[in-house]
Amino acid sequence: MCGRYANSKSGGDMAALFDAEDLLAGAWQPNFNIAPTVSAPVVRRSKSRDERVVEAARWGLVPPWASDPSIGGRMFNARIETVSTSKAYRRPFASRRALVPADGWYEWRKLPGGGKQPYFFTRPGGVVFAGLWESWKQGETSLLSFTVLTCPAMGEAFETVHDRMPYVLPPERFGAWLGEEDADEGELLAGPHPGLPEEIEIRKVGRAVGRTSNNGPELVRPVDAEEGHSPLPGM
Repeated sequence: MCGRYANSKSGGDMAALFDAEDLLAGAWQPNFNIAPTVSAPVVRRSKSRDERVVEAARWGLVPPWASDPSIGGRMFNARIETVSTSKAYRRPFASRRALVPADGWYEWRKLPGGGKQPYFFTRPGGVVFAGLWESWKQGETSLLSFTVLTCPAMGEAFETVHDRMPYVLPPERFGAWLGEEDADEGELLAGPHPGLPEEIEIRKVGRAVGRTSNNGPELVRPVDAEEGHSPLPGM
């Protein structure tokens, strides 16, 4: 699963990176502890503008048929295996796909003696998750929301921490994911490219990230060596 991630990029940087219009209006601040129900930047194709835009959306998809937005609190991930057939996700998968920029994501590994140890998965330049967006309206209230697709973890090191991971898209698939290029379902849901595990650094980080009120670059820094060597294979 992906239940926490970081994004320290500015709106301008994301607009330049994705050749998109920045609609964040300066309201976005770097966040190293993004959790479900928090607003974060997504990149999508705007039909009215006929261009890519970067704008804020709430993490946790709220379908148009929902009676209230609270359902989004448990719809922050969509499984790659069922996203095209699920009642909640099949329509946005067909026409409302988004890119979710991130520095990396957190996962927690269960410890033999109890408790959990957080790890941060990252690489230089960050990663981009495959996402879906949806627009919800009730009366005068409107809400843009999104979810992150997940897939089975890749390789022994990833699986040691968690059996699932976010669907990380390579740049050459951005256009197809946004509907700018023709692609069938199999191509869209092909999963991360096979070489991704070799590109990812898995860092053992401090437990402060477990509290959503904590924020700052210190959350993604590796813990001191004296706090214990990582038990992950190859690390």
